[in-house]
Amino acid sequence: MIFNRKFGKFARAVLAGGVLLIVPTALLAQDAAAILRAAFDNWRADSSHAVVSMTIKRPGKKRSMTMESWTKGRDKALVRFTAPARDAGNGTLQLGNSTWVFNPKLNQVIKLPASAMSQSWMGSDFSYNDLSRSERLISDYTHKVLSTKRHSGKKVYVIESVPKRGKPVIWGKQIVEVRVDGVLLKQEFYDQLGNLVRSMTAEKVVKLGGRPYPTVMTMTTVSKPGQWTKVTTISADFSLDIPAHIFTRSNLQNPRN
Repeated sequence: MIFNRKFGKFARAVLAGGVLLIVPTALLAQDAAAILRAAFDNWRADSSHAVVSMTIKRPGKKRSMTMESWTKGRDKALVRFTAPARDAGNGTLQLGNSTWVFNPKLNQVIKLPASAMSQSWMGSDFSYNDLSRSERLISDYTHKVLSTKRHSGKKVYVIESVPKRGKPVIWGKQIVEVRVDGVLLKQEFYDQLGNLVRSMTAEKVVKLGGRPYPTVMTMTTVSKPGQWTKVTTISADFSLDIPAHIFTRSNLQNPRN
């Protein structure tokens, strides 16, 4: 952090395209939040329906599942597993800050406490918090652009997100890479001591539903080398008219799509 006479306020030196720029921190924070918002909006649009496969790699074994997901706005999401048979019917519903899960074997809808949101989702490297792509990253953190680089000929913003004081988040910071066209390329999660804990990387970006989209995302956990979870979007449609009943607890338990 430096004081620059031209701006008359604190500013930050940013390396962009090999050129050292002096940019006001207020502008960096505003732009960084807008860039993250664009990435999440590109991921979900106003609404979406997708068919997705998830492969979980563990020592000596690998298992795959298929699911359908629906989203509407920035605070509604439903995920329902369709295969294999042992997992079919399991579902997760998110409405704002509330999350419910349904287990067909128990035939119960259970509301998850806030303390459970960081736990593994369906035995994968993803957590329940990861499902929302997450509004909390924007609202509970402050953001700044650290640098820029290139990916497939396009500018990429490297953004540091640090928790706001008093917010109930587990990460000490996150580093997110977003391409200029709104594609989320990478998201790193650090603990309170600054150690990298998990990393999610886009392995494939294609045109999907009229937009550039990361169709293959892999999450790895640093303390578990050789283990990973890969999520592959098989098909997706955006900006659909999704009935309101889709995002209800009754539909979570008794689907009527």
